[in-house]
Amino acid sequence: MNRPSFAWRTVAVLGAACLTLGACSDDGDTPSAGSSSAATAAASGDGVLKIGTLLPQTGSLAFLGPPEFAGVDLAIKDINDAGGVLGKPVTKSDSDSGDTSTDIASQSVNKLLTDKVDVIVGAASSSVSLSVIDKITGAGVMQISPANTSDAFTTYKDNGLYFRTAPPDVLQGRVLGNLIAEDGNAKVGLLVLQDSYGTGLAKSTRSAIESGGGQVVAEEVYDPKAADYSAEVGKIRQANPDAIVLIGFDETKKIVPKLVEAGLTAAKKKWYFVDGNLSNYGKEFPNGTFAGAKGTLPGAKASDDFRTNLLKVNPQLKDFSYAPESYDATVVAALAATAAKSDTPSAMAKQMTAVTSAGTKCKTYKECKDLLDKGTDIDYDGVSGPIEFNEAGDPSQATIGIYQYGADNTYKNLTYQAGSISG
Repeated sequence: MNRPSFAWRTVAVLGAACLTLGACSDDGDTPSAGSSSAATAAASGDGVLKIGTLLPQTGSLAFLGPPEFAGVDLAIKDINDAGGVLGKPVTKSDSDSGDTSTDIASQSVNKLLTDKVDVIVGAASSSVSLSVIDKITGAGVMQISPANTSDAFTTYKDNGLYFRTAPPDVLQGRVLGNLIAEDGNAKVGLLVLQDSYGTGLAKSTRSAIESGGGQVVAEEVYDPKAADYSAEVGKIRQANPDAIVLIGFDETKKIVPKLVEAGLTAAKKKWYFVDGNLSNYGKEFPNGTFAGAKGTLPGAKASDDFRTNLLKVNPQLKDFSYAPESYDATVVAALAATAAKSDTPSAMAKQMTAVTSAGTKCKTYKECKDLLDKGTDIDYDGVSGPIEFNEAGDPSQATIGIYQYGADNTYKNLTYQAGSISG
């Protein structure tokens, strides 16, 4: 596939000037494309759409689990309230994706395949998905991730059964790098998680920084399972950057104290975060620790009604990251089954692009289903954005939000920027 080109447009600016523009993934243990030699099994439907979830209940991305599960649960409620799929309620089987330090994902996939699910929503981590994608698609089951952002999936040989509602890392890297340059940072230090998410996003970010006239003076790739990060932080300190970019997951909670100890506070150096660690840390850190720090997160602005409905599903939600993408992943799968008049994964996969592009616009499952029942082609625009899957199963349009932390160590939106990708 040709290298993507980008045509960006500003969607909205909330409290900050727009940036001029020119997700979660992992490189270390990435299997080669099409590494499975097994022929795709001919999984067949039984008339009941079964959704399996492979989302983080434990591990380094566990904070993303609650909003993602809530997104799926709300979607299934809305689908079933509208009559279900093929005249029957959608059913669900939940499982834990864990992270790459365990074999939880593989065991969970075995369970989901035994349960004969038609589509698996997940994983959140790109590295986790890369460890199980051959098992899933090799069984003839469709996979759709709400949070995989590794560029590796764009050219992965997945038998046409893998999709994602989150954009490739190259988009977030472009926005993040331009943000850093626009903020006037000449010298930048990168602390990067050693996996395909970390190194892939770092590569895109570095390119944008350098294109904007900046310089990456230090790039420390670290082991997420390390007991201490003093050495990596020390090398960043020696380079004396204007800004520090942290590309990682939950281990960020161990790195931040080391930055503070080294005198590299958010008050002295500009901190930047990404979707893997942009979290409302609140009282987990002293007041003001994150004040002024910024971060990027794929996804359009979620409406107040959507958030209210999510809280009805899970009143304990503190974060809404990737809930819209999880909701849309589930709704699109249901619409594809409706359009195919079958819950057979291969038949559904052939309709995924059709129901998200070049048809009559619709924004809810019920509205779209009513159009399909009349024989009308549809174009579902979801709560996460327009989606419009391309031939690689990637969304051809995407939105990246830019956020900033306050003194209470929680973040608020500054602006949203949307763009389209053409292969």
